[in-house]
Amino acid sequence: MTQKRKLSVVGTRPEISLLQWTTIGLITLFILIPFYSTALGGFKTTGELRVNPFGLPASWDGANFALILGGDTFFLFMWNSLVIALFTVILSVVVSAMAAFALSHIRFFGRTYLTSLFMLGLLFPFATAILPLFITIRDMGLLDNPTAVILPQVAFNLAFSMLLFRSFFQELPIELIEAARMDRCGYLRIFWHIVLPLSLPILTTVGVFAFVTSWNNFLLPLIMLNNDTSFPWPLGIMQFQGQYNTDWPKVLAFLTLTILPALVFFLLAQRYIISGLTGGAVKG
Repeated sequence: MTQKRKLSVVGTRPEISLLQWTTIGLITLFILIPFYSTALGGFKTTGELRVNPFGLPASWDGANFALILGGDTFFLFMWNSLVIALFTVILSVVVSAMAAFALSHIRFFGRTYLTSLFMLGLLFPFATAILPLFITIRDMGLLDNPTAVILPQVAFNLAFSMLLFRSFFQELPIELIEAARMDRCGYLRIFWHIVLPLSLPILTTVGVFAFVTSWNNFLLPLIMLNNDTSFPWPLGIMQFQGQYNTDWPKVLAFLTLTILPALVFFLLAQRYIISGLTGGAVKG
């Protein structure tokens, strides 16, 4: 007689090879070195930055940071960026979540073709639509208005956001929606009171991606905004750029101060981002 042995794999973790550790280390260095050099560059002079771009500064002079924080424009630029980013996040999350729910759980004619049509937005780069967008925004009378930046950002976020939401919604237990329908709940009530409370990870994931994309957007505000008082922080960097030279230490100090909010926001929401991205990855 042969005995069958059951091997328990509960609690075991796969071992990481030396090659994998090396790859992770190289990727980490590739990401951290730009942050490292940017943060240190704000403490250096222009001459030291040219001679020693990656080393520690000879003297830690925080004058550049103090000058930026003590100025009148820095917090105005940050506020403009925050307003644009928050409205972009809210509209992107609400619109894409409602559309993805309808495409996932409501059966209607042409649903598959409509989904494919929305996904085509992933194939078009943002820069290709700059000229038509500018003409449309100009004809609507929205130039020099934050709405001119918010609405196009929301439109270009829809395809990717709907892709994430649809993958997550398809993994929700269909029994919950069927039970709610038997209790005569409409789809809008099901969406707000059943689906959304279960979708915190993917809501956070989409919100973080939309926030970071809006926070770092340079090209669209450059085209749509001409008034200094409505500039977000990417356009605020231009105040340190002259016709013949650029004050790079102040630029790097400005970048360090503006990157920190997005970085802290991303780190705080990291757990939800991972669970949101992996929520619809496995069929179970």
